[in-house]
Amino acid sequence: MKSRLHPSRALALVAFAVALSGCASAPAPDAARAAAARPPVALSAADARALDDRILALDPEKVGDRDVRETLARGPVPRIMLLHGGVYGVHLLMESFAEFLAAMGYPIERIRNVGGGDLSYSPYDSAERQAGMLAWYYEQEGVRAMLVGHSQGGIQALKVLHELAGSYGSELSVVDPTTGEQQSRTTIVDPLTGAARPVVGLSVAYASVVGTGGWSLALPIHWSVLPHARTIPDSVDEFTSYRIGLDFFAWDVPGLESWKTFHANGKANIRNITLPASYSHVFVPGTAHLAEEPAMRDWINAFDPRVEANWTPPPELDRASVLWAADVWHSIKKHWALEAQRLVTARRAHRAKP
Repeated sequence: MKSRLHPSRALALVAFAVALSGCASAPAPDAARAAAARPPVALSAADARALDDRILALDPEKVGDRDVRETLARGPVPRIMLLHGGVYGVHLLMESFAEFLAAMGYPIERIRNVGGGDLSYSPYDSAERQAGMLAWYYEQEGVRAMLVGHSQGGIQALKVLHELAGSYGSELSVVDPTTGEQQSRTTIVDPLTGAARPVVGLSVAYASVVGTGGWSLALPIHWSVLPHARTIPDSVDEFTSYRIGLDFFAWDVPGLESWKTFHANGKANIRNITLPASYSHVFVPGTAHLAEEPAMRDWINAFDPRVEANWTPPPELDRASVLWAADVWHSIKKHWALEAQRLVTARRAHRAKP
């Protein structure tokens, strides 16, 4: 059985990773590209129609475990770009979250970078290039991506959103993640309409950040986001900010709530959520172990953020990071369903044209 990254062991693993810099393994690029290019299991026309019917019948706010495994996982699956924090070794914690998502039923190949096999992306890479990758993924896969950023990775997610929105320039080049090469084009063919459209103006379905801001904004690499630090553009449908009740790394402390609140500068749906002060800024993504217990999995799968009582987990299930994991998983399932429905609807409309 594959070992899980438990928070009690995470610090030792991070320190070990620092000592063995560069030793974390990942699938070879050729293997990752082959996996990305592998077609899904072929369905008969009747089975494909039945699957599409089930996708369209889903209530995105109430997606259960069976819906995930028997319906959504067999249809269109959005790319998830996980952006880890900036201290070397914390990528292991975001990999733990990737393992959590996979254990909950999300196809891990839709999380893995097809170019190198990594499960998360660096906040020190070019946000312009990462935005260009998202455009390539959308053109190839037909469903818009989702972003989850932790600490400096949250700042990077903001930069990516503003790149897509055109906050830094009127053009963005497409980037092929299988090779890492920037292409000589700034448009894609929209898979829903068949029409050419610029990369600038594309949107992602969902983005969330946790532990974002604070001391990290003193780094010159992140200064470009300062004019837009708390504004969310229309390049995302729904954006959730999680601040920890007491987080000296991100400057989340009582009295600064209004300063650390995100606002839309357009039509994006914004949620600002405060997590318990007992949560750790460093270890909040270390969640793989939460998917190991059946009772915990059931509670997380049933979590509905609209139900106030859900924000107080039963004492036996009240573990570090559980509210963050449950709420992010609910949002991922919701937007997974919405994106699948969007693509199925577009396909049917196209087939119905004379």
